Amino acid sequence: MDSPALPSPSPVSLAPQGPELSPIVAGAWRMSDWGMSAAQRLSWIERCLDLGISSFDHADIYGDYTVESLFGEALALRPGLRQRLQLISKCGIKLRSAQRPSHAIKSYDSSAAHVTASVEASLQSLGTDHLDLLLIHRPDALMDPDELADTMVRLRAAGKVLHFGVSNHRPSQLAMLHRRLPLATNQIELSALHLDALADGTLDQCLDLGLRPMVWSPLAGGRLFSASDDQAQRVRAVLQGLGEEYGVSLATMAYAWILRHPSRPVPITGSHRPAALQEAIAALQLRIAAEDWYRVWEASVGQEVP
Repeated sequence: MDSPALPSPSPVSLAPQGPELSPIVAGAWRMSDWGMSAAQRLSWIERCLDLGISSFDHADIYGDYTVESLFGEALALRPGLRQRLQLISKCGIKLRSAQRPSHAIKSYDSSAAHVTASVEASLQSLGTDHLDLLLIHRPDALMDPDELADTMVRLRAAGKVLHFGVSNHRPSQLAMLHRRLPLATNQIELSALHLDALADGTLDQCLDLGLRPMVWSPLAGGRLFSASDDQAQRVRAVLQGLGEEYGVSLATMAYAWILRHPSRPVPITGSHRPAALQEAIAALQLRIAAEDWYRVWEASVGQEVP
């Protein structure tokens, strides 16, 4: 029996100054592993759009610097779709790769030259004239915030990037750059098995600044379904029990747990399967009780709240 059709979700604004994204974002991180033809990749893009998922998350390094080109190749089959979707990318990590022979070691680079070159490469690979959102992928210990803010201003003035944010940045690092140029988001890791953002001030800062955090690995990279350690088994049992009470799957329950936070996170899916996308969308219709949220937290940390 087919699952009942879910209402198409409305776009959400990440920050007071934008941008607007779909409340569930499609992650393309593993696209190079999917073994899809260009036509199949296009079908995946179209399926996402049909479900109301219009935002697609990339990074220049994904798939050893190949995923953006794979996506761009598919999009070129129906270039008119570009007007219906939002493209997000990240830069700032330099990996050793045959695709980037000038990279001698793995390092981080937020210099004007590297960020500008990365944006140009992403635009060419994706086959677009602008990115809707660009994130600095990881904190660069050598970041010059004034130089980086100036680079962002120039890229925006040139129409190549419409909005900016960061990823995996500590509150102090985001604040340093945000004072120079308003940012749209911090893309962070958060799941029922990874709670750091709840304790280190990251989500507090997003809530205080009115920035919706984007969330990667909301299902803990699949560990919620398969890991055998004590934490994973405790959390899985609680999520399964709550899922039965609410009438949803374990995955939908895991997404709903993230969405319950008042910072209004925007989860990124990592699957090409339509059923997995629908499980994420279903969580948008579910608001779990506060005590149920804390049941999951308790299972994850292995003790009652202090």
